[in-house]
This record gives sequence, C-alpha cells and structure tokens, in this order.
Amino acid sequence: MIILGIDPGSVRIGFGAVKKEGGRLTHFKSGLIEIPKSPKRSSGLLFLEKKIDDLLQEIKPAKVGVEKIFFSKNRRTAIAVAETRGAILLTIAKKCIPFLEIAPTEVKLAVAGYGRASKKAVIKMVNNVLDLSVSDTTIDDVTDALAIAIAVSNDKHY
Repeated sequence: MIILGIDPGSVRIGFGAVKKEGGRLTHFKSGLIEIPKSPKRSSGLLFLEKKIDDLLQEIKPAKVGVEKIFFSKNRRTAIAVAETRGAILLTIAKKCIPFLEIAPTEVKLAVAGYGRASKKAVIKMVNNVLDLSVSDTTIDDVTDALAIAIAVSNDKHY
C-alpha cells in the first residue's frame, strides 16, 4: 500500500510517499511542487491541481495525509495556504481517495513521540523509519511530507 503525505504551502508544496508492506515502511517517492509566479492566483491553483492530479495518477496512493494549517501571524499567507489546501483536497476528493487532515503536533507525536519535537528530531526519525539520510539542509517541506505519510500510515481510521 502506498501512502502519500502532502505539506501545503502558498508557493511550495512538499510531497512524500511511503510504501507499507507487512508493517515495514520504505521511501517510495518525494519532492516539491513549486507554483509559478503569476499575477492571477487562479492560474497557480489550476497549475497545482494538474500537478497533484498527475502525482496521484503516477503513484496511485491508497490514502493521503494533508497537513492542517496550524497558525500564521500573516493573514495573507494563511489565506494563500488555505486556498492551496482547498485545491489539493478537491483534487484528492475527485479521485475518491481517502484522506486525513492532520495537525503538525499529531505528525510530530506519531513520528518522534512528542508533539512539540524539534525539526532535527523529526528528521532523525524520518531517517530511521525510512532508512534514509536526509540532512538538516534538505528542504523541510519534503521531510514534513514524508513525516505526514509515516503518521498517516499508522492511522486506523481508514
């Protein structure tokens, strides 16, 4: 079974897929989707919908985890991330793929055992679980997406 994790952002979306076989998780695919700058926000959202649709068709996940918005001091950024999340969730729903919206603290708790774990602790556990060598310099959107996939892989609500 393939589980996809998505870390939405206003212009950069991290994704990470893991394969679960017999209780063991392995890295399947990960990367970034970058929304090109455009004077029209709708152009970027349509671009994102196509990219997410292509990704879903390519990896065929059994379920998807999408990070919830936790807090933002900048209202404009929060609205842009909410719009991005909406486009992502709609694209997943159109494919009839089960999804779970998960808070950052829930991801950290599931992956590192502590809801307020540091980025370094999350990276270390992602490396341990998936037998990778992700470093502190790796774009954290990708690491976060892999952590989301790991957390969702353990969810029994499907």
